[in-house]
Amino acid sequence: MSALIRYTTQDGDRWDLIAHKHYGNALLIDGLIAANPHLPLAEEFVSGLTVFVPVLESKPKNSQADLPPWMR
Repeated sequence: MSALIRYTTQDGDRWDLIAHKHYGNALLIDGLIAANPHLPLAEEFVSGLTVFVPVLESKPKNSQADLPPWMR
């Protein structure tokens, strides 16, 4: 199971704003929605709701595997 961050909503929060805040990408809402079946698919949230934000695993930057073969 992946690690989760608990985020408490503020008035006007939306799925895309929460994704942008935690992932730097407003399009990564699918994982947020899947991890929060208790929340409505609302346009905006009221304050005080708990959102579980899955921690995304990231590759280390400048990994040898990411380089072209002639640069490894």
